[in-house]
Amino acid sequence: MGTNPYAPPNARVADPQSIEDAPAIWNPNAAANWSLVFSPAFGAFLHMLNWRALGEPDKAATSKGWFAVSLVMLAVYVVVALALSDSKAADGATRSMGLAYLFVWYFSAARGQAKYVRERFGKAYPRKRWGRPLLLAVLALVGYVVFAAVIGFAFGLAGQA
Repeated sequence: MGTNPYAPPNARVADPQSIEDAPAIWNPNAAANWSLVFSPAFGAFLHMLNWRALGEPDKAATSKGWFAVSLVMLAVYVVVALALSDSKAADGATRSMGLAYLFVWYFSAARGQAKYVRERFGKAYPRKRWGRPLLLAVLALVGYVVFAAVIGFAFGLAGQA
């Protein structure tokens, strides 16, 4: 008896995801999205910890570099804001720089981790909870705002003297 030409195909399709134990990590896409609020320093730091958990020390070192550069950029924003006397110009310049840096970081580093995790584990990997990193990020943001305000106030007083 012949094969039924109307039967569905019987081809075996290999699942691209490997069946291995995935470590608990923070969702790399969510970390990148939270970087819109907390700066690429937040995402780069979490990506560094993810790479370590994934057993990729070289990629963790690269993320550590992005984290360090992100901290420098936060200082640059304060300097630019102090250098420009017009507050609207300072706000526009720092926002533009921050958005440009975010895009550079995302397309150069963050997107790679999301792709790596997706190809290796799909959606089947244990996720770390967000409570602690988000709380620390909020505290860091408040600290940064206070620091920038104190520096701005000090430079304002120095300019009046």
